[in-house]
Amino acid sequence: MQDAGMSLATLLARLAMAAAPADTSPPSPGQIAQSAPASEWMAIPADEMLVMTLAPAAGQTEPRRVVIQLVPSPLSNGWVANIRRLAAAHWWDGTSVNRVQDNYVAQWGDATEKKPLPPGLRTMTPSDYTLAWRTLAAASPKSLDPLTARGKKGRVADVYAPHVTWYRDFPIATDAAPVASRRVWPIHCYGSVGVGRNLAPDAGSGAELYAVIGHAPRHLDRNIAVVGRVIEGIEQLSSLPRGTGDLGFYEQPAERATIMSVRLASELPAAERPHFAYLSTSGTTWSRYVAARQNREPPFFEQPAGAADVCNIPVPVRVEPANR
Repeated sequence: MQDAGMSLATLLARLAMAAAPADTSPPSPGQIAQSAPASEWMAIPADEMLVMTLAPAAGQTEPRRVVIQLVPSPLSNGWVANIRRLAAAHWWDGTSVNRVQDNYVAQWGDATEKKPLPPGLRTMTPSDYTLAWRTLAAASPKSLDPLTARGKKGRVADVYAPHVTWYRDFPIATDAAPVASRRVWPIHCYGSVGVGRNLAPDAGSGAELYAVIGHAPRHLDRNIAVVGRVIEGIEQLSSLPRGTGDLGFYEQPAERATIMSVRLASELPAAERPHFAYLSTSGTTWSRYVAARQNREPPFFEQPAGAADVCNIPVPVRVEPANR
């Protein structure tokens, strides 16, 4: 006779579960991030997010949204100030994505290169690609723990810089100089947003931007300004048709994806603002997350790498409730 209120199928299922061996698989990096307490999820301020709306794709009716988190102060430098001014002037409205190069970048701006820029933009120079380490450390003394770039277990291997770490949720690198003269710079990973420019000494104004849609082009570090990273909608850029012209530029105007608007999230009506948070890189969960990315374990991974490239340790981002 089956138990009162319990079907035979339910009883058999429970017996099977009781008899099954417990799952002893180690948690994945994603599971570790999801288990972080709410206090370790840091809200991204609305004035540090740029919302770009692209016209609907062919045959579609819904606009496409890309959300970019801007590099925070003091790492941001003058390019981000220019980007804020350009967004406030609605300068990008009606411009387009003009270049999509496979395994490299999607780039946008004024294809005619004749649209007047708003007044008051700062003039940047190649010397602004890096920042004094001491300036950054003074702003965030607890979250900057350089990881020596060696490939041993527990380290982040890097061939482009002696030290790599994170400032808030942005990967950064430093040189090996003494602290008094050490320099730091944000690096190019998948989804990073940088400033297009002409030949040096031109360093770009911020009007021409690109997002990395392929393998991390670390050779661009300290040669082009990194001003943010795409935290939502990278697929709207990476899935665009590749340009057939030199360097992936579109040869016909009809091929370009029209930009309907670009706004700081803080300028949008409250109901339309995105809400995101990133996993703190100075909390207790972060070290467990990094270790899991470095040492992927069985049953799927038979040969754990014991190390990870800095770009293979993306800082998790999640959507947050609007009223948090």
